[in-house]
Amino acid sequence: MTTLILDNGAYTAKIGYSHESVSVIPNSQFRSKTSRLKTFTANQLDEIKDPSGLFYILPFQKGYLVNWDVQRKVWDHLFGSEMFKVVDFADTSIVITEPYFNFTSIQESMNEILFEEYQFHAALRINAGSLSAHQYFYDNSSELCCIVVDSGFSFTHIVPYCRGKKMKDGICRINVGGKLLTNHLKEIISYRQLHVMDETYVINQVKEDVCYVSQDFYTDMAVAQLKGEENTVMRDYVLPDFSSIKKGYCKPREEMNFAGKYKPGEQILRLANERFAVPEMLFNPSDIGIQEMGIPEALVNSIHKMPEEMQPHFFKNIILTGGNALFPGFRERVYKEVRSLAPTDFEVSVVLPPNPICYAWEGGKLLSENPDFDEMVITREDYEENGHIICEEKFDI
Repeated sequence: MTTLILDNGAYTAKIGYSHESVSVIPNSQFRSKTSRLKTFTANQLDEIKDPSGLFYILPFQKGYLVNWDVQRKVWDHLFGSEMFKVVDFADTSIVITEPYFNFTSIQESMNEILFEEYQFHAALRINAGSLSAHQYFYDNSSELCCIVVDSGFSFTHIVPYCRGKKMKDGICRINVGGKLLTNHLKEIISYRQLHVMDETYVINQVKEDVCYVSQDFYTDMAVAQLKGEENTVMRDYVLPDFSSIKKGYCKPREEMNFAGKYKPGEQILRLANERFAVPEMLFNPSDIGIQEMGIPEALVNSIHKMPEEMQPHFFKNIILTGGNALFPGFRERVYKEVRSLAPTDFEVSVVLPPNPICYAWEGGKLLSENPDFDEMVITREDYEENGHIICEEKFDI
């Protein structure tokens, strides 16, 4: 019996058998402006010659799975010959993730597709954060509590876990994720320099390459306004033209031309305060008019809702997962702000796993090797006998 683990995120799907390694694959379909008629699915993205003006068709909207047609196509591609040498559904259990407090209608559609269309032998639906917590408790067996910050594409969840169970009272969601950051960066670049509103793919790359989390916003802001050499924040980003330059890159500091223009061949984006003002929205969503708490504040707020005797344990087991955790300086900033908000006699520790994107997947892999795993899943026979109700009772979403 094999187990397939699918951490089905809104931006990428992390997929792999429990005995193999993980593949990170875009969870969407694409259309390129050159070949209008052809739709590319998941990792066929690499076949697109010119990804400028790339059009995304996403199965997820605002963090919830709403477009089943697209999701089916992506799954067919993942489970089919392309990726996994054809999954033998009747002999495979699947562990699949879904967001916290997912809508019942979505859960039911997922049951139907997994059991009736693909006919998996057994399935387990679970939150990605629960897998991350499982992994963390395994690595640190002496700990009883941890709080998972999962900052992904659609939003950021903060969820306390105690002895492997999630504490529902402390779950908090901030509606700021990677999608919002990329869109905001597109807007400010379009307003200040070049019209890039259609270039989601390119600007997402820019965000990953040059953005960082400032440790002191006002100091960096002052530096970003200096002229010439003194401005240590400014970077020139060479945009790809997809013929000679396949991938955009940051110009090395010594090659930057502070005074004038570059040779006409390259298109340059000059980024200064955008580099840290964009990720700053994770810490101060009110900067762009989203009236919510930033991550550190929400963390402390969530911990304060927990029983008093647990609080010190949460403060010293904060785990950062999700793609936004990869911004340079993210961990340090979260630590600095939580430290200033936490009581002085509590120890604060913020853990950033080596690969925050696949951390939940690794937790799923570990869970599938657990001797109790067979108790957690629902087999197809169970489902056919009892329908959705049994899934509702057994899966704690």
